[in-house]
Order: sequence, then C-alpha cells, then structure tokens
Amino acid sequence: MTTNQLWGGRFKKPLDESAVRLSYSLESDKRLVFYDLDVNKAHAKALYKAKYLSRDEYKKLTECLDMLAIEFRDKPDSLYGDDEDIHTCIERLVTDRCGDLGKKLHTGKSRNDQVITDTRLYTKDSITSIREELQILIDVLVELAKRYEDVIFPGFTHFQPAQPVLFSHHMLAYVEKFFRDLDRFDAAFKSADVCALGSGALAGNNYNLDRQEMAKSLGFSAITANSMDAVSDRDFIADTLHAGSVCMTHLSRFCEELIIFSSPLVGLLEIGDDFTTGSSLMPQKKNPDVAELIRGKTGRVHGHWVALQTTLKGLPLAYNRDLQEDKVYLFDTVDNISVCLTCFHKMIAGITLNEDAIEAALKKGYGVATDFADYLVEKGVPFREAHDITGAVVLIAIEEGKQLHELSLDKLKTLHPLIDADVFHYITYQAAVSAKSIEGGTAPSSVKKQISKINRRITWKKH
Repeated sequence: MTTNQLWGGRFKKPLDESAVRLSYSLESDKRLVFYDLDVNKAHAKALYKAKYLSRDEYKKLTECLDMLAIEFRDKPDSLYGDDEDIHTCIERLVTDRCGDLGKKLHTGKSRNDQVITDTRLYTKDSITSIREELQILIDVLVELAKRYEDVIFPGFTHFQPAQPVLFSHHMLAYVEKFFRDLDRFDAAFKSADVCALGSGALAGNNYNLDRQEMAKSLGFSAITANSMDAVSDRDFIADTLHAGSVCMTHLSRFCEELIIFSSPLVGLLEIGDDFTTGSSLMPQKKNPDVAELIRGKTGRVHGHWVALQTTLKGLPLAYNRDLQEDKVYLFDTVDNISVCLTCFHKMIAGITLNEDAIEAALKKGYGVATDFADYLVEKGVPFREAHDITGAVVLIAIEEGKQLHELSLDKLKTLHPLIDADVFHYITYQAAVSAKSIEGGTAPSSVKKQISKINRRITWKKH
C-alpha cells in the first residue's frame, strides 16, 4: 500500500476521509518546516557519529536537507503534498530523492521527540521576536514620558477622579508592567530552551545517539532529563501562553484608557489618524478601532491559555494525540501578540495630549482634597479627624460650586482653628504632585529618578 504516512504496515484499511480531515495537521505546522529540516540534520549527524550512517550517506542526506531548505524558501507550494504533517512531508521528499537512504533518516527518532523539538525551537525564536517588540514599546513609553514629563494629569481610582499625578508617572506605571512581561517571557524562553531530541516515542532510543551534541548543534542550553516527560511536557507552551495572556491584559488595559480618553466626551488625548478609522454612515466619526481590536484579541489569547490547560489536565503519560492542538494555540497566540505589540507601540508613539482638556478635567472631582487633609495632619490634627473636616470642606465647595482654593479663609476657619492662609499653598495641583516625593511617587523629582533607573534597566540599546 502506497501512503504518505509514516505508519500503516499493520493496517488493512486506509484512514477514513473524515478522520484524515480531523487528524492531518500539515496546513498548521508548515511553519515548522525549517526547524524540522534542522532537527533532521542534527539527527543525521548523530546517526553518522554513532556509525549508523557512512560519511557518504551522511553527506548525501545533509545536502538533500540543505537543498530542501532552499526550495521551501523559494517555491514551497511545489513541495507540499497530501502529507499527514510536516515531518511526513520532509521524510517523503528525502526518500524520493535519496531512495532507501531516506528511509534510514527516521532511525532512533519518533515524531513525538521530533515535533516537540521543532516546537521548542519555534517558541524560542518567537519569544525572541516578542521581546524585541516589548523592548521597543518600553522605549516608546519612556520617550512619551519625557515628552510630557511635567504635564499634570488626573489620576483615578474606581475611574473616579482621585489625585493629580504626572502624565509621565502614568506612562511609567505601564513601563513597569511591560518589564514584568519581559521577565515572564524570559522564564518561558528558559523553559523552552531544553532539547527533547533522542527521547524517541517515550522510552529513549537504542542507538546511543549523543543527545548533548544534538542539543548543542540546535542551539539548546540543556537536554531533557526524562524521556517520558520530554515527549509529554507542554509546560513551556503553557508558560509562553501565560506570558502572552498577561501581556495582552496590559495592552488591553492601556487600550481601554486610550478609547475613553480619546472620546470627544473626555478629550484628554488624540490618537493619530493612521491608527483610527471612520464610519461607513457617520462622516464625523474617528473611531479607535486599533485599540478596540487589541482589546478584543486579548480574550482570544486568554482562551488559548485556558484551552491548553484544559487539554493537558486529562492526559496520562506519555504522548497523546490531543497534544496536536498545542501548536494551534501557540501559533495563533504568537501571531496575535506580535501584531498587537507592533500596532500598539506605533499607535502610542503618535498620541498627542489635549492640555486644555486635561486642565479642565483636573478641576472635576476635587483631586486635591487629600492634600487638604494632609495639610491638617501637618498641623497636628489626627488623620481621621482631618479626613472628616476635609469631607465637610468638599461638601461646602460642592454646594457653592467652587474649587477648594476658591473658598474663603474665613469659612474654612469655621471648620478648624488651625486652618490658616498657608493652606492655599498646599492645595494647588503643582503642590499636590510635588509633595509625593517619596521613592516611586509622582513628584517631578521622583519621576526623574524613575526614568534614570529605567534607563539603566534598558540594556538592549547597549548591544
């Protein structure tokens, strides 16, 4: 029976067409083609060193794999057939070109250890690319913080006006989140940087292949310690999906703010035309579609992480075909994170602040009320009492339709005798911000220190 499968000798009937549609994965795992060629080359070298291939055989297989790499780069469509997966495809092509020698290539190797090695290589490269986009984003945010370093911006809790902060401080808060994303991706990279090749289907192999040498030739830092774990482990994918899920959450939170702040009803900032769209009906609209799409794709990435965990939770050792789904989740997550990060850092670089609207917004919600209470504390009033007095001051301001600094000193003195004219120096927005000079606070001096520390953490520009 002629087949493009890597199995079939003990079967009397071919796979049903519906089962083929369910189980064949070539369309999905085509992106592993160059990794699979490299893994085959590393395996062929190990077979040669273990004396299962002659020098001429090894040379012929290597030359064939190298030629296939060129052809897959230049004219891939002519090479793919009705193969079960990318591994089957490459083995078919090698056998077609090298005859019986091609059939030796799979000696001591299973698709189980082959696919996970391919996937680990793909994951490492993908994380490297994602990290580069995150680094660009951090650079953009730091530059944005510097551009608007002294702009005072409304800070929120419960999305209610809370206390004034520097806009730069707001941007640097996200810088910290994205630095933690880098840490998570670094951990996922370390988890992926372990070579499973040589583990066979689950028990290892009988050919004494040099696993350390195979790992070194493929750029891995270590080899797996247990062959059953090697072919069943998908923790590194879960780690990558988790890192991606948290990163997308950070992007989504930021996008939510952009969507709200850019609405004409709020108008604190504007997103560039190149990252907004219009309406097919309403000619006046400028919609923050890119921010909305990133927010929307976050749920998709979250779903992949949960889906993989759900798949893994019911699997006995070692390999199970359920694991074929892992790459669907991984590939789609990588694609979405990559495009979202690229769009996001380009969009952020082009935003502009509406400082008039920001100044008007600061006057809403009595953001300096806490500083009024702090003033009383400095005068010796217990904070809880100061809190109550300030609440009464705010109530008067609401009833009179005034800001706190617009109230008369005489009226303020009726609330507490220690209130004096110097209170008005404490309840300006500039004073409120400058008072938060504690490390990590929003005072200009503290923000400058934050930027200085962040610049020391930005090591990628030094290479």
